[in-house]
Amino acid sequence: MALDPLATVADLEARGLTVDASETAVVNVYLGVASAAVREAAGTAITRTTSTITLEGVPGQRLTLPGPPIVSVDAVTVDGRTVTGWRLVSGRLWNAAGWTGRDPSEVEVTYTHGLLAVPDDIVDLVCRMVAAALLAYRSEDGGAGLAADKEITSERLGDWSVTYGADGRVTEMELTQAWRDRLAARFGNSVTALMSR
Repeated sequence: MALDPLATVADLEARGLTVDASETAVVNVYLGVASAAVREAAGTAITRTTSTITLEGVPGQRLTLPGPPIVSVDAVTVDGRTVTGWRLVSGRLWNAAGWTGRDPSEVEVTYTHGLLAVPDDIVDLVCRMVAAALLAYRSEDGGAGLAADKEITSERLGDWSVTYGADGRVTEMELTQAWRDRLAARFGNSVTALMSR
């Protein structure tokens, strides 16, 4: 099931960006791409969803699930065998028998997690990414403005010369390392394979 974007055209317009009716389709594409980039950096859906994940079993009785807040857990298996007797305690799964034996194990968990409302700073981040992409889209006919942006790093007037550089980003949809770190710390980016049902 595809997740809704983390921001909407109305959110863009609330921030002063006018979206022409002819641009609605491309803006919706940008909203989806920006939302996917933010979710990938966070390591979770952010919004409320039900997911099935596979984690490596850890020594001990507590297993941390990504994507807080954890609302409920529907099913747990270890190496394909159904586990009973576990409890959800403070967003972590507790199992008296632990999560691994002598050999490594795979723990599959189906659970409901995430926020009911997208936080304002995340809505704003997605809107800024989309606004930058829309600006590039509008800058030249035929989509040429969507090419990797190069900034002027030096310019001289006598015998005019200009030097271009790039900030390392290929598109406006790439997050800075600072934002990646912030999202990972906030949402517990500890699972690489997260699949929503």
